Amino acid sequence: MQDAITSILNKYDLTGKYLDTPAIKELTNYFETAINRIKVTKFINSEATKIIREAAARLYEEQPELLRPGGNSYTTRRYAACLRDIEYYLRYSSYALIAGNTNILNERVLDGLKDTYNSLNVPLSPTLRSIKLLEEVIQDELKQENYIDKDIISEPFEHIIKSLSEQDI
Repeated sequence: MQDAITSILNKYDLTGKYLDTPAIKELTNYFETAINRIKVTKFINSEATKIIREAAARLYEEQPELLRPGGNSYTTRRYAACLRDIEYYLRYSSYALIAGNTNILNERVLDGLKDTYNSLNVPLSPTLRSIKLLEEVIQDELKQENYIDKDIISEPFEHIIKSLSEQDI
C-alpha cells in the first residue's frame, strides 16, 4: 500500500529526477489536508457501525425490492453479506482517505471484483448506490464542520464508483 508521499517519490525515483514544482505542490496539498483527513478517518473509525447502518437503511428504503423474495438481500445470509460488503467499502475507503491515495482501492478492492460479482450474479447498481450512500452519510454527519473539504471525503468513494461503473459487470 502506498500513501501520497510514497507514490510521488516512487514516480520521480523511477525517472531519476528531482522533485519539481508539481510534485512539491502535491506534497504540500497532502500535508495541508492531513488534519482534515485524520479527523474524517477518526470519525469513520468511531462511527463505522452507525454509518453502515444508516447507509443500509437508506438503500433499503430506496430499493425495498432488494429485501423481498428474489431480491439480492433476501434471506439473512444475503443481507449479512451485503452489510459485510458495505463495511468492506467503508474500511478500505478510510485507508485510502488517510493515505491520501486511492491505489489501495485498486489493489485490495477493485482488482478481481468484476469476476466475483459476475460469478455471484450481484447487481452492480445497488452496490454503487450503497457506496454513494456511505459518502453521503459521512458528509451529512460532518456538514457542520465547515473546515473539512467535501472532496477529501468524496475521493475514495467516487474512485470506487467510477472504477466499477467503467467495468462491464
